[in-house]
Amino acid sequence: MQNFYKKALFALILLLVVDALIACVCVYQSYPTATLMPSGAGGLYWRTATTTVATEGGSAPIRIIESGLRALRFDYRLTRPAPYSFASAEMVFEDGNGNVMPVDLSKYDTISFTAKCNPLNILIFALPTFDATVSKPGDYLTYPSPLTFFSCEEKGVPISLDLTRLTIPQWWYDRMHLDLSHQSYKLNQVAKFVFGISQQSPRDRDSRVEITKVTLHGRDYRYLVALAVILVSSWCAFAFWFFRAHARELAASLDAKLRKDQPLVAYRQLTLEPFKDKEKAAVLRFIATNYTNSELDLESVVAGTGTNRNKVNDFLKAELGMTFTTYLKKLRLTESARLLTENPAATVAEVAYSVGYGNVSYFNKLFKEEYGCTPKTFRSVTVRPDIKPDSPASTRTAPDTQQDLHQK
Repeated sequence: MQNFYKKALFALILLLVVDALIACVCVYQSYPTATLMPSGAGGLYWRTATTTVATEGGSAPIRIIESGLRALRFDYRLTRPAPYSFASAEMVFEDGNGNVMPVDLSKYDTISFTAKCNPLNILIFALPTFDATVSKPGDYLTYPSPLTFFSCEEKGVPISLDLTRLTIPQWWYDRMHLDLSHQSYKLNQVAKFVFGISQQSPRDRDSRVEITKVTLHGRDYRYLVALAVILVSSWCAFAFWFFRAHARELAASLDAKLRKDQPLVAYRQLTLEPFKDKEKAAVLRFIATNYTNSELDLESVVAGTGTNRNKVNDFLKAELGMTFTTYLKKLRLTESARLLTENPAATVAEVAYSVGYGNVSYFNKLFKEEYGCTPKTFRSVTVRPDIKPDSPASTRTAPDTQQDLHQK
């Protein structure tokens, strides 16, 4: 059984290592990310564009300074007295061939980036999304444009925005003559990202904005479901293998043990063999005849055979290499193993009493020490299917054997 337990331990460690690796991969994959700088790095292509709106003589010129590997940098200047002025730098999505096309961002729920502003600024982030029921392709004013605000300063501010909790402005509903209660939007057709000024952006000052490290983050629970399925399946498979292999190994181990102990069904064999030493034969026969007596001890053997106490142990050591106590225990347990195997109708207590143990708990303890399992487990593993409760082999008990010995 030691070799089996070593194999099982190795298999367990291997399973833990493999499951840990699979868990790392699945957990990592469950957090999909896409880096947008440079264009195409995360599988999403884009190009820059600007929008500027000014009313009543005001102006809002905007100029993109850099749009490359590291940043989207632009500057602008808002002039009074325009009651409404707007300017924005935009990342317009396109396919790999340069054609403007909305992209599916439904597997992402967060966008993160670093924003630097000089001077201090309050900006808008918006993502116009194409809605087939109201939008006209290419007319971005008809696209629902959920947005939020963020602040930035010269030293740079890390920004993280929840893409699923943006707000569509009221002016869009007024323009489209839609009910304000329909605030939902989808991320499966996002046309562009907009970084624009707000009503609290500084006026009559040259302003510069730099957006870097734009990254999308999401959560894909399919990988976690797959991980759970893999873990449950692998541990169920391991448990099935372990218990099945353990049963086979235990059966083989017990079978080998029984074969090894077969000569120790010695109260049949040793007592029938002709011994030149009659004193030795008397000792062996007395033990074989009285081993079922729970009161049997070395003094009883000495008294019953008239043999010197030291000679009893000498005889047993010479013939079996055991002391009296060891031999008596071995004899009783070997016979109990035979009875458990061949007499399925007998209870463990009956078997224990029949071989000389008055305490069932003590019998169970000794039996487990000898065979590595409890009597019940031993019976379930080694019981012979050809033995029935009422068969001759199963009803042949110790007293019958003792009668045979006396007849001999």
